[in-house]
Amino acid sequence: MANPNTYRPAAGTIPTEPGVYKFRDDSGRVVYVGKAKNLRSRLSNYFQAPEQLHPRTRQMVFTASQVEWTVVASEVEALQLEYTWIKKFDPWFNVMYRDDKTYPMLAVSVGERFPRAFFYRGPRRKGVRYFGPYSHAWAVRETLDLLTRVFPMRTCSKGVFNRHEALGRPCLLGYIDKCAAPCVGRVDEAEHDEIVKGFMGFLSGNTEPVTKALNKQMLEASENLEFEKAAKIRDDLEAVKKVMERQTVVLSTDTDADIIAFATDELEAAVQVFNVRDGRIRAQRGWVVEKTGDEPGSMERRDDGEADPAIPLLMQNFLVQYYSDALERAEAEAAEDKKLEKQKIRRRGVDQESHEPKRTYNPVPREILVQVMPEEQAEVEELLSRLRGSQVSIRVPQRGDKVSLMDTVHRNAAEALHQHKLKRVGDLTARSQALQDIQDALGLEEAPLRIECTDISHIQGTDVVASLVVFEDGLPKKNDYRRYRVKEAAGDGHSDDVASIAEITRRRFKRYNRDKLANPEEDDTMFAEEAEGIESTNNRRFAYPPNIFIVDGGKPQVNAAQEVFDELGIVDVTLIGLAKRLEEVWVPDDDEPVIMPRNSQGMYLLQQIRDEAHRFAISYHRQKRSKRMRASALDGIPGLGPTRRADLVKHFGSVKKIKEAPVDEIAEAPGIGPKLAAVVYEHLHQKLEQ
Repeated sequence: MANPNTYRPAAGTIPTEPGVYKFRDDSGRVVYVGKAKNLRSRLSNYFQAPEQLHPRTRQMVFTASQVEWTVVASEVEALQLEYTWIKKFDPWFNVMYRDDKTYPMLAVSVGERFPRAFFYRGPRRKGVRYFGPYSHAWAVRETLDLLTRVFPMRTCSKGVFNRHEALGRPCLLGYIDKCAAPCVGRVDEAEHDEIVKGFMGFLSGNTEPVTKALNKQMLEASENLEFEKAAKIRDDLEAVKKVMERQTVVLSTDTDADIIAFATDELEAAVQVFNVRDGRIRAQRGWVVEKTGDEPGSMERRDDGEADPAIPLLMQNFLVQYYSDALERAEAEAAEDKKLEKQKIRRRGVDQESHEPKRTYNPVPREILVQVMPEEQAEVEELLSRLRGSQVSIRVPQRGDKVSLMDTVHRNAAEALHQHKLKRVGDLTARSQALQDIQDALGLEEAPLRIECTDISHIQGTDVVASLVVFEDGLPKKNDYRRYRVKEAAGDGHSDDVASIAEITRRRFKRYNRDKLANPEEDDTMFAEEAEGIESTNNRRFAYPPNIFIVDGGKPQVNAAQEVFDELGIVDVTLIGLAKRLEEVWVPDDDEPVIMPRNSQGMYLLQQIRDEAHRFAISYHRQKRSKRMRASALDGIPGLGPTRRADLVKHFGSVKKIKEAPVDEIAEAPGIGPKLAAVVYEHLHQKLEQ
């Protein structure tokens, strides 16, 4: 842990222009990114007496060992560069408004041949469009149930679809007209796509054409004395109106705005966003984050009702990050839609010019209503206007319905913060206590913020693999997980776990040593490349060490890993082993294990990390084993490499179905022509005869 005075820049060397600065730790990892109108004035605040600093800021400056800065031409450029570096380096001490994976969503798998609608809760995936979030899971399911009356698109899983396709008869939903039954050919791919487009258009807010069309159809059916049909359309219209009623009309129908409010305490902040389109609340989102301590008045206590002076900076950072992320996601979805549409056009042989996909909507609204103006209003408005491509207005509502709606949003933020504190108090206390227990048991100078653990998985020496899991601040960091295929496994039918542990330790820390030497010095150059659209190749995710490295096993495994540490010169990492039998903690060159109380929070955390490494290794081992067994019948076919083999299995669903298919059907699979299809058919049937 460095003293800030050891790396404080000399007086007068910091420029007074606007710019962006980075604090790095001993390993060169960026731990904090900030921006300033005046770099000299801003950075001098970090080097005052430690007792004057916010606790989180104090921890940051003592964690860091150097500070760097980049001068830019304007404050708008500083906002852009700050956002880019926060996305690039993912610093520990910056506020990150990451997508909450707990919100229930209504999802549409547009990447499939016949897209399906389904309930979903989790991280976003490619090839899927999301609508919501919804407040409750039942709201998603009821909306889906109501809309499939009008838009009978597929909602079944792939397994159910394939089963009924093979049976030649639809499921119950197909019989009651809540699914168009593409599985049995009632509608073709193009007709089903039209149903899907109507479904997604309605959920996106394009409701008026649907209600007009249904009213017209109902009147026509009545005039033609088709009363049963008219009654069905009437029921469909009622279902549509019921869905629309949930999207409460709060403002005039021409209003296109987002309403944003914060609720804060000394340590944390909750933000709520209501998306209003065509006067209706289309979606509601919320986040709770820790305050960085960089905000004005972070150490001040306030009386009830007194405005938090930290909110303007929080609002500024949120607006830049939220809308930049949303636009990136919208552009990625538009590119993916275009790619999928071209694939469908090629598959159907339709004229491409008449089926050009439309661009997705711009997520930056014309008007943003905020509780408090952002710190640099003019610069933020200019940046958001660039993102939208037209003028964006940021303002605080003063009267009428918009003030009432802002009060509602603020109450939601305050309630979210209250519920978060009730939920996290025990969790946060337990994690802090766990890290303290581990620090005390191992005699560390500071709490282990980053812990890595490796585990080996195999069956009698076959398909030997290893996992590496990462926990930061007592929580799993799944973006940093790694999987390894062990290269030096014994060939006598038994795996040498000790040798495998040594191999994985060597590979992990060789990477650390190599990346540490390749530490780039001029990150502003990388920003310039990104600004010009050049893809970044920075993958220095492991260019800094863990505080603790855990191997699954006892004394032999720990000593093997220590030999690798000695070989590579690793002296800044604490190495331990966790033996399963008695949950003993082993340290190198010690004949006796460290015994931690079995009911201590520290032992619970170590067990959780070890079990997560075991789970991750087992899942990878099963994946490799099943892949090898599944594709074994296709091995050795001339001209059928790994990619074509995988595409062939994916196309038919199983090797068994490939064996049952005639040559002409095999030839229709992607990348398989008539000649290769004949080779595959002959090879498989030769095996059957044998």
